[in-house]
Formats: sequence, structure tokens, C-alpha cells
Amino acid sequence: METDLHALLRSLRVWDPKVTDLRPFDPDTAPPTPLLLFTDWFADAVAAGQPEPHTMSLATVDEAGEPDVRIVMLHGADADGWTFATHRTSRKGRALTAHPSAALAFYWPVLGRQVRVRGPVTAAPAGQSQADLHARSTGALAAALTGRQSEDLSSVEELRRASEAAWERARANPAEPSPTWTLYRLRPETVEFFQGDPDRRHVRLEYRSTEFGWSRTLLWP
Repeated sequence: METDLHALLRSLRVWDPKVTDLRPFDPDTAPPTPLLLFTDWFADAVAAGQPEPHTMSLATVDEAGEPDVRIVMLHGADADGWTFATHRTSRKGRALTAHPSAALAFYWPVLGRQVRVRGPVTAAPAGQSQADLHARSTGALAAALTGRQSEDLSSVEELRRASEAAWERARANPAEPSPTWTLYRLRPETVEFFQGDPDRRHVRLEYRSTEFGWSRTLLWP
């Protein structure tokens, strides 16, 4: 039986009150920097049971000027920016070399919240990148050692053999380097916080980086 996509879409509901807690958000009480508010909202998402709240969409522009987006994991956020990692030889790594600017988007539907971050991206030194990799799990190291991310793959069997060999190397030497693995830092120029409202009066607060610090501006929903 063929699925009726349009009927399925019409049957869905956004922010069902049985599973979503749309909390009031007063932007006048927001902290002076976006990192403080992001940390609070991230902690709220974790406490509310949001699955994988540390995953985010990463949007880039490639060498030909074409946009691309994918889901990656947040590795950290501090006064220097939001961090994530990948192989510099991957599609997103090559895109960041060609156009070192990106956008991040977090979506936490259990709270009806989004956070969007935009700004220039820089690659961390090799030592920091390897330290980031080796602070993660054996599986993460094995995946990095498998390498060849975004290249054409001839078969699932080829992937299985390469992965098994990488797992053996990762278990035998937890400090083995993956030379192309790179930690990237996005230094935000704008950070927008979106809080959904049941009456569609959504609150959008945007922080903008200026030479004098952070300014805050409300946006129409």
C-alpha cells in the first residue's frame, strides 16, 4: 500500500501539549551574553528529557557556492565560540576551507525552543584537535581512523572491513592520531533564541556582537 505523504503530514501536530512544555520567556530578564542563556536552555533541554540535545544542524557553503546542511555533535561552547569536529578532507571540512563561515541550529521540541548561531569558523591547532578526539569514546576514535568520510564507497562489505581494522587499532592504541581530524570553532556574530508560544506569539531574541559587546534585539515571529 502506497503511503499518502500529504495525508500523513496533515495528521501531524506541532507541540502537542501532552509532550511539549511551552514555557513563558521574558526577554527582559535574559542575561547579557548569549552563552549564559544557551547554557541555561541546554540544561533545561537535558532536564526535560530531550533526546540528544547536543546534536545540531551545521550549514555551510561549498567550493562551488552551493549550500549544504547536516547533523553534527556539539563538542563545547565557551567565550571563544561553539565547537564541533570533522575530517578536514570531508565535504564539510572542504567547504569550511573554501568558505570559513557557518550556521548552527539547535531544536529542542520538548520545550518548543530553537537556538541559531552564525559566524566565522576557524580550525583549532592539531594538538587541540587530537586531544578532543582522544577525550571521546573508543568508537569515536575508530570512526575517525576509518577515515575517507564523504568519499564514494564501493560496498557495505568494504566499510565493514575498514571499520573492523580501525576498531582493532583504536583498542590497541587509544592515543593513535587521526591526522585529518580537526576541531572547528564558530565564533558567533549573531545568536538567536526562539521560544514557541501556544498562541503563535513566539518570542525571538537575537544577540548581536558589536565592538562594545553584545546588543539584544527582538524579532517578529
